[in-house]
Amino acid sequence: MTPQAFRKLALALPHTTEKAHMDHPDFRVKNHVFASLWPDGESAMVRLTPAQQAACVKTAPGMFEPLGGAWGARGCTRVLLKAARVAQAREAVSLAWRNIAPKAYMEDLQPPARKAARRA
Repeated sequence: MTPQAFRKLALALPHTTEKAHMDHPDFRVKNHVFASLWPDGESAMVRLTPAQQAACVKTAPGMFEPLGGAWGARGCTRVLLKAARVAQAREAVSLAWRNIAPKAYMEDLQPPARKAARRA
């Protein structure tokens, strides 16, 4: 996966904006970071819960690894882009978004046909 492909996954989520922090792009919902791209162009970060992080690392250890220190202990997870598979990366980015986004935004994740059916 390329940094551009990761960016596309993050920006596809509703209400997401791209900003920069410490000289690298990050992705936010309601101004809270849920993912970022690292300046090295080889990795990204997603903010997962510790349980989500453990599941990702267990299912794809070559793709996911905990960050070092306190951030990693809290669930911040490195995504190794060369090893990343789109479906797994999309799921991790979506989990990170859900962890940060307000509950009112969750309905915006549903496909339009499902939203219309719920309103009827």
